[in-house]
Amino acid sequence: MELGSDVSAQCTDSAEDLVGNDEDVAALQTAILEKLTYQVGKRRSIATERDWLMATAYALRDRIVDRWLAGIDLAYQQGSKRVYYLSLEFLIGRLLFDNLNNMNQLGTMRAALAGLDVDLDKLRALEPDAALGNGGLGRLAACFMESMATLNIPAHGYGIRYEHGLFRQVMKNGWQQEYPEDWLAFGTPWEFHRADISYEIGFGGSIEAVPISEAAVRHVWHPAERIEAVAYDTPSVGWRGRRVNTLRLWSARSADPLRLDAFNHGDHAGALAEQVRAESISKVLYPSDATPAGQELRLRQEYFFVSASLQDLVRRHIKAFGHIGNLADKTAIQLNDTHPAIGIAEMMRILLDLNQIPWEDAWRMTQATFSYTNHTLLPEALEVWPVPLMERLLPRHMQIIYLINALHLGNVRQQFPDDEALLSSVSMIDEHQGRRVRMSHLAFLGSHRVNGVSALHTGLMRETVFRDLHALYPDRIVNVTNGIAFRRWLHEANPRLTRLLVNEAGPAVLDDEDALTRIRPLANDRSFQTRFAASRFANKLVLSELIRRELEIRIDPAALFDVHIKRIHEYKRQLLNVLEAIALYNAIRARPMDDWTPRVKIFAGKAAASYQQAKLIIKLIHDVARVINSDPTVRNILKIVFLPNYSVSLAEVVIPAADVSEQISTAGMEASGTGNMKFALNGALTIGTLDGANIELLERVGEDNMFIFGLTAEQVAARRAMGVDSTDLIAASPILSEVLASVEAGVFSPDERDRYRGLVDQLRYHDYFLVCADFDDYYAKQRKLADLWRRPQDWWQASILNTANVGWFSSDRAIREYADLVWEVPTYVAR
Repeated sequence: MELGSDVSAQCTDSAEDLVGNDEDVAALQTAILEKLTYQVGKRRSIATERDWLMATAYALRDRIVDRWLAGIDLAYQQGSKRVYYLSLEFLIGRLLFDNLNNMNQLGTMRAALAGLDVDLDKLRALEPDAALGNGGLGRLAACFMESMATLNIPAHGYGIRYEHGLFRQVMKNGWQQEYPEDWLAFGTPWEFHRADISYEIGFGGSIEAVPISEAAVRHVWHPAERIEAVAYDTPSVGWRGRRVNTLRLWSARSADPLRLDAFNHGDHAGALAEQVRAESISKVLYPSDATPAGQELRLRQEYFFVSASLQDLVRRHIKAFGHIGNLADKTAIQLNDTHPAIGIAEMMRILLDLNQIPWEDAWRMTQATFSYTNHTLLPEALEVWPVPLMERLLPRHMQIIYLINALHLGNVRQQFPDDEALLSSVSMIDEHQGRRVRMSHLAFLGSHRVNGVSALHTGLMRETVFRDLHALYPDRIVNVTNGIAFRRWLHEANPRLTRLLVNEAGPAVLDDEDALTRIRPLANDRSFQTRFAASRFANKLVLSELIRRELEIRIDPAALFDVHIKRIHEYKRQLLNVLEAIALYNAIRARPMDDWTPRVKIFAGKAAASYQQAKLIIKLIHDVARVINSDPTVRNILKIVFLPNYSVSLAEVVIPAADVSEQISTAGMEASGTGNMKFALNGALTIGTLDGANIELLERVGEDNMFIFGLTAEQVAARRAMGVDSTDLIAASPILSEVLASVEAGVFSPDERDRYRGLVDQLRYHDYFLVCADFDDYYAKQRKLADLWRRPQDWWQASILNTANVGWFSSDRAIREYADLVWEVPTYVAR
């Protein structure tokens, strides 16, 4: 079953819902009606709700554009240093309410539309989520774009305008099915098509060495294939509209869209082959790389958007300053994870081949300009590309990579002449499993700063994947813990709670994340606890109705809402959660008359299309839910819900309604997490491992207000060193043994008794993610959590202290740290 699109906000007001005067309302009404007539092309009498949505967005966009252009003009006038954020994902979600909030126009717009007999919340529900990201990486990029504008940093985001983006998840009999996302079916009112801004992107071909003197040559790349990257711009609005930056996304098109000779000879499909091949680059986010063709497409995507972005920013720089010599002084380029790492070689090509900069100067400029954020230690995410593929697709870049590597290894050999193991470790070419280019090494060597995204992750970077490179360049790795945009995840997603916080702590909480600490003294105030709990209950009513309407499952809003929403991956351990649910189910059936804490376990997330084990875990969740939800013995004490097609808009409904936040990844494998921050900000209590930013969250909210369990990162490494066979652990745990026996026997899959036999065998004999090792501690902590829920005063005190103590996790704080440690740009401090 597919979740419907009506996931509108929980209420129709917010703490910042200020209505302008009558003149403001009337002016906005006039603007909307003009847009309806002259841009949408409809009369008021026949306009549909979608027509009103477009007219409303266009009217708001006009007000945004004035500030957008003013900021661009000012940056040119002042010769400001610019930040360029390169990311394969920007999970921006719906923009109508986001822009209304940030422009302080929500109340005025609501009044204007009400006077036209139009419901703003119905329009909100019609807007599709921009399908430009998968999860935390893309949402972080969107939060960072908003914070850069809020802090008055001239910035551009660069990415791909995916026509379909990440797939739309539809559940059929509990199995995930992938369908194209159609977010652009009706167009988007927020973007500007810049048909005049396009760049040629080359692939394949040959390299010609053209002599320019007796001692030097200039390399000329003659690509065998050329496509065009066309720009689409979306304004990125900062808080209170202080600044509006640009998100520029690239769409691919063929330089020659139709072979007319083939068409006229009757080969109508063949005549379009080049167009189809070119446009496939910007069709889908993360196409499966299970085939050589899929792997090539991913590399083509990455080079496509990086090349267009670097050509664009170099053009802009020369326009502003007249020459390229001061590029590093006026430009900071941030690589958001390893996907854009080919940008190091592309910048060298631009400087060397197109601008005749000497090698040493070009390398110095490149290193001074680039910085690299590493988001994961997982081997599959530290991209490596086969050398033959790189040589065929990007021959000039491989020449540059070979030379960078040779000079780098030459320096290492001088310092450590007999250490062949070190040379192998720090080389950009991995020789062990077929020759492959280590893109993370290229990003590291080509950047002046490399950052992790939590204190634990940064430490592990230094100790593991970049250990030897860190020894060579000990000052290069720094830490910038991730953050979230409070405007999106509190003010907009949870207006009831925001209004309560403003009433008690003052309007400063809307501008200063540290002002949340003012509610600490109210944590054990009975009256404030009652109001805090009431705002949560209202949000739970909305989520309960959504689940009833879309999934035909009735849940009790007074129950404990235990939420696990994130990408489905073995290391994120949705499997551990569902096994605990089975254990709880067994206990309830064994002692049905005990005084149990009613609980609703809520899951959501997508599995990668080719990730069969993750898909099997989704199926298990559905199978367990079917059995538990239909068992009269349980009597609504336990319910399991899986919400399909997880999105930003769905998260905005679920997170404010959550009582418990599941952050239970295998320690040492989650780089940071941002979901943990969003949940804690809204007052959910975290049950989690000491992983990623959970450690820093624990430092700020206190161990009495979180539920920490399981092995530490050091203990995980030690356990794996001894082997990942868990038969001894299972034998020592009667609860876990019973759970696995029931899963293996087909209790939850009577239609296919052996469906989960392989999954259970993997847990027994190759439990790499240590589900069994952490199970008993997790189960025990869940019981303590349930006990706390039965003591409302203690529960709400802990919940309030979570909200009060997480201001540090603002993306504004993270961007200030980037600006200081990495980019060397000034910021605006709002206080």
